[in-house]
Amino acid sequence: MKTSAIRPPEPTNLPILSSQNQGWQNILVEQYQPPPGEGSCHYPDEHALCLSLATRPVRLLQVRGGKTYTGLYGKGDIAITPAKTPFFARWESDDHYLMIRIPSQFIQRVAQETIDKNFERLELLPEFRTRDAQIEAIGLLLLAELKQENLGGRLYIDSLANVLAVHLLRQYASVTPHLSIYQGGLPERQLLQILEYINEHLEQEIKLADLAALLNMSQFHFSHLFKQSIGIAPYQYLLQQRIERAKQLLKQTDQSITDIAFLCGFNSHSHLSKQFRQFTGMPPKVYRSQ
Repeated sequence: MKTSAIRPPEPTNLPILSSQNQGWQNILVEQYQPPPGEGSCHYPDEHALCLSLATRPVRLLQVRGGKTYTGLYGKGDIAITPAKTPFFARWESDDHYLMIRIPSQFIQRVAQETIDKNFERLELLPEFRTRDAQIEAIGLLLLAELKQENLGGRLYIDSLANVLAVHLLRQYASVTPHLSIYQGGLPERQLLQILEYINEHLEQEIKLADLAALLNMSQFHFSHLFKQSIGIAPYQYLLQQRIERAKQLLKQTDQSITDIAFLCGFNSHSHLSKQFRQFTGMPPKVYRSQ
């Protein structure tokens, strides 16, 4: 399925959804549904992953790195094209896929932060067609966020990008890296520092990089240790605290629900209502009236 993803942006090959203008960093996600055709691409500074969303298998001819592959791509099939690798594809029927592009510089930075040594020699290996449950799961989570226009916030996207980068390094690097994993959670002092920072900045956009930088550690290790300490991921804790703040303001003030949404870090009345209903089982207006 990867091949379709690679065509040049002709009018019929434009994405139906793209994160291009949603402020996502270190990852570009686009959904395509092109008619039969062919195309080529060459991303000098990005690794490209293509996840098939096709309900019916699509026959593809692919040429990459001097090798040719022909076969059927069905829902869940994944192709990986490392940066600087020219790619050509031809598909015989309507296609549907998700294209994920990750800057090679970001992969290198994650490698530098998480690998003991020799990170500078790491390269990703190409895959014409493979199955990978974790990449598929991350891809579908990114697609869900894409459809919601990033309502989950930057912290969530940052977390998914880091998990995806580490997975690629573990499973598709040219040499097997040794990724150090710290156990035991965050020390109490550091955990309290993070929780206080989140509480004081609920109305602002909080990035994973901001939280990790407070403790001078990598984003991946911070996320891992935070979840060990609290039991949930940083983005889940942030959302939980925003909902708790909203509940407090709904009960204790007469401010409009729109104003409360902004005060709690949501980008609209509807964004707050959607998340509030998921947490409490009722919309903010009903919660206030009770």
